[in-house]
Amino acid sequence: MTFKPVYIIDGARTPFLKARNALGPFSASDLAVQTSRSLLLRQSFGATELDEVIAGCASPSADETNIGRVIGLRVGSGHKVPAWTVMRNCASGMQALDSALLNIQTGRSHLVLAVGTDALSHAPILFSDKMVDWLSQWNAAKKPIQKLQALRGFRPAYLAPVIGLLKGLNDPVVGISMGQTAENLAWKFGITRQEMDAYSARSHQRTIAAQNRKQFAEITPIIDAKGNLYAEDDGVRPDSTPDKLAKLKAVFDRPSGNITAGNSSQVSDGAAALLLASEEAVQKFGLQPLGKITDCQWAALDPAQMGLGPVHASIPLLQRNGLSLQDPELWEINEAFAAQVLGCLRAFESEEYCQEHFNTPAWGPLDQEKLNVDGGAIAIGHPVGASGARIVLHLLHALRARNLKRGIATICIGGGQGGAMLIETMKDET
Repeated sequence: MTFKPVYIIDGARTPFLKARNALGPFSASDLAVQTSRSLLLRQSFGATELDEVIAGCASPSADETNIGRVIGLRVGSGHKVPAWTVMRNCASGMQALDSALLNIQTGRSHLVLAVGTDALSHAPILFSDKMVDWLSQWNAAKKPIQKLQALRGFRPAYLAPVIGLLKGLNDPVVGISMGQTAENLAWKFGITRQEMDAYSARSHQRTIAAQNRKQFAEITPIIDAKGNLYAEDDGVRPDSTPDKLAKLKAVFDRPSGNITAGNSSQVSDGAAALLLASEEAVQKFGLQPLGKITDCQWAALDPAQMGLGPVHASIPLLQRNGLSLQDPELWEINEAFAAQVLGCLRAFESEEYCQEHFNTPAWGPLDQEKLNVDGGAIAIGHPVGASGARIVLHLLHALRARNLKRGIATICIGGGQGGAMLIETMKDET
């Protein structure tokens, strides 16, 4: 089957702001609205010309349940442009793109704003189940004696907060944290602490080098309610060296584990937005696409090894398009954990793993000079709902900056899934 081409017209993202054990200055919708407004203001069409707005978000606030509609209305798309929200954990932003892709390919839409956003610093702090039970008893008590009996049953320990983000980072099926899944991969492929820390230091170094070269042109500065300006990612650390990272203690598997805060992605707030269009919309509005989405693939695997999701999504994508591992000129593998990225590289090279899961020979080494060339989530941050859109957008810019044509953006997904998107650049008209 031949599908209609789907073009990436433009894109923008906010700086990714590290969560610092306090509420960040922006909600998830604030982030999405500011970057989307900046994106739309430089277009030849107004927001009311959109056919739909699709937002990926893993952790919207309670008053932003259908955050896509909130974003659509606040960017000025009007009452008649439908908007909706998708959630696929870490790939929610990529799912927004894929949902837009499918609707454009089938002719249901021609011009779509696809957004990924999350403000993880705003993840809720919850009451424990025991506290909820006690509050229900207290509210049911009507007489003074009933209130007194309820008070006698209260225990201060009931007030211990439950961190919503931590609950979200634990897999309820296999009963382990996302960090423990990375420990599983380290054990499976013999990845050492030294390798993880060296990879993590390189992520920071590459991001700093890219910032110095002005390679993050997709970033749109944002302003908070107090007038403070945020112009670049704030989690990058020039002092992240292998020696300094080696001093950090394990977080998830104490005391003998190897996954630390330094070789894991940063908990962040951020948003990324892309405009996708059909051929008809390109001609109607006189648009100059930056690139196009060629194909997309989703896959699933054991949740306890969820970090290998990029391998399971990328191999069918390569096979369907007649490509080898070396054919894409650049790769973005979202850096949930250094061990997870390194595990994917080992899996591609493993004859045993490829035979068992794909019935193919090993796919070979992936040239790391093509991988995450401007750093990744270890240095930049990982606002869960935004990352899938960010890696697609940055891959497009990285390809264009190097006059290259084709790349793959891929991401692991909590719960044991993976997503991969194949994109191509377009030549500018002269």
